[in-house]
Amino acid sequence: MQSETLTQLLQDRAAKRAVVAATRLSDGTQKLLYPSDKAQETWAAEAMSQVLASDKSRIVTAPDGAEWFFNAFNPPLRLIVVGAVHIAQPVATMGTLAGYDVTIVDPREAFASPARFPDTTVLCEWPDEALTTLAPDARTAVVTLTHDPKLDDPALVVALRSPAFYIGSLGSKKTHAARLERLTAQGFDTAALARIHGPIGLSIGAKSPAEIAVSIMAQMTAVLRQ
Repeated sequence: MQSETLTQLLQDRAAKRAVVAATRLSDGTQKLLYPSDKAQETWAAEAMSQVLASDKSRIVTAPDGAEWFFNAFNPPLRLIVVGAVHIAQPVATMGTLAGYDVTIVDPREAFASPARFPDTTVLCEWPDEALTTLAPDARTAVVTLTHDPKLDDPALVVALRSPAFYIGSLGSKKTHAARLERLTAQGFDTAALARIHGPIGLSIGAKSPAEIAVSIMAQMTAVLRQ
């Protein structure tokens, strides 16, 4: 890899920018492709989108027959969990195993204990303040688990104003309906509220915290990959 290309890739990673390093196999010509660049050729833009979505690099054949190696460099996946409740423990464990950088947010010191979430970042802060600082991006999932509107709603407000790829909130259909009414009163329209997966998780009959965590992670994966 050319030194200038490597330098730019390191800058992109620090800035959490998604980028594809494209190398023409016949002569080693390299260029960087960005989702924000609207001037790209159609074939390159489509291939770039595919490799970034799948997190898998591959060889792409251009219309002129030239073969290019498209190497995906995505920002790290992040999972922000609001509510250090019992369900959050298996969610954090499974999220880490799935490759997410997990952060637990809860202002309640009795819940937000590093002892309950070993090897996981725990922020004992108000959710809206924490999420504003964490700045969810298109590689971030936000999950709220407290059932408490004072904690969940402010987090959802920040999440809905961000490009987070997944937003999910624990609670029954009745609880979720009331949640949507409150968020509607704060100015969010139907399209925005449709981004919230609630009740959270795939409908697999989950009962235990671990089973609910499985349903949440499965739904997150489906949204991310499909």
